[in-house]
Amino acid sequence: MRADLSLCLIKDKGFDAVLAEADFPDAFRANMYVKGMTTIGSTDTAEREREREGFLHDQTAEQALGDFGRFPTWMWRNTVVVDFLESLRQHNNHLPAQNKAGFYGLDVYSLHASAAKVIEYLTRVDPDAAKRARARYMCFDRYGGDSQAYGMAVGLRGYPSCEPAALSQLIEMLKNEGKYAQQQECDGVQGEELAFAATANAAVVRGAEEYYRNIYFSEESTWNLRDEHFADTVERVAAHLQRRLGRPAKLIVWAHNSHLGDAQYTDMGQRRGEINVGQLLKERLGEDKVLNIGFSTHTGTVAAAHNWDQPVQLMRVKPSRPGSWENLLHKTGIPKFAVDFKHGPKELREVMEGPMLERAIGVIYRPQTERQSHLFYAELSRQFDVVVHIDETKAVEPLDLKGWEVGPDVDETYPFGL
Repeated sequence: MRADLSLCLIKDKGFDAVLAEADFPDAFRANMYVKGMTTIGSTDTAEREREREGFLHDQTAEQALGDFGRFPTWMWRNTVVVDFLESLRQHNNHLPAQNKAGFYGLDVYSLHASAAKVIEYLTRVDPDAAKRARARYMCFDRYGGDSQAYGMAVGLRGYPSCEPAALSQLIEMLKNEGKYAQQQECDGVQGEELAFAATANAAVVRGAEEYYRNIYFSEESTWNLRDEHFADTVERVAAHLQRRLGRPAKLIVWAHNSHLGDAQYTDMGQRRGEINVGQLLKERLGEDKVLNIGFSTHTGTVAAAHNWDQPVQLMRVKPSRPGSWENLLHKTGIPKFAVDFKHGPKELREVMEGPMLERAIGVIYRPQTERQSHLFYAELSRQFDVVVHIDETKAVEPLDLKGWEVGPDVDETYPFGL
């Protein structure tokens, strides 16, 4: 449903890009695929065998998703995203380069992958700058590829911070982005995209350094840092596209409900002091420039893990709990519908203000402890402008079925019906 609505917004309403809760370098490869452009390099060793003259030419959307190798791979490497990217590429085929819709990543986790992309790009366009970037990013090398080891060493044990190095590299990239876009092999729109991606990856390194440096202080702190990075990335992409389009960019953000609904009207904000991208964008851009859309379900199946870095499982979603927003929407008896709080009658907003319980299922699902793990209080009509309810949902189908486990409460032949 999210993919279908997004395609409608892009095709019929002139939206310019999707920004997903995904690592920037991984998503940027898909971005270049949907725009029919080539990108430089790959973080996947096997994919490097397909490179020719330093450029990667993906032939399918599934190939373009090849850099998504970090948990949870199934969130983006699934059949729905493949179909969406193929449809977006077909739509873009009929448009001039400057008007092609894009696909970008929002997340902050890819410290080492993003640092490698910065160095890789500079090696091609400015070898002296590449040497400076390599020297700066060597600060992280003593910790190997483990970003959390960096956070523990700096945050808990007082090791020297890499913040000055990450910040210096970002400042240099910002100063030179315009120059790089015009002087490399791929000038024009493709050159602009590659130069922008290098700067965006430097921003990820800067954001990731701060995130991991604070990861052992408090959960609230790192949550807020991550969502601030989300909001910064939205504004960064918007400015990049506006320079090209000559008008404000229209963007779609794909993320979990807990990131997109205004946190001020949930336990997240009211009890834990957490903010999120939905709240930040309304504060920064204005209420009339942002529409927060949430999704709701009563039951069905979900692809998730019980704990971080564990195998993905096909799990049954427990029927919604009495006294929850999901259960209230289920009681309408309508299989699929949307509630428009922003444009609907005032009485609708008032009667569904709450607070009531709301369920949040991410890449982790623990049905045995659902009340403690996934339910919180929210004022629905103030948290979201629109809520789309699908009473019974179906799990995404991962592209990589190796390691796919079927939960004990789900038919083993699902979703294939064999």
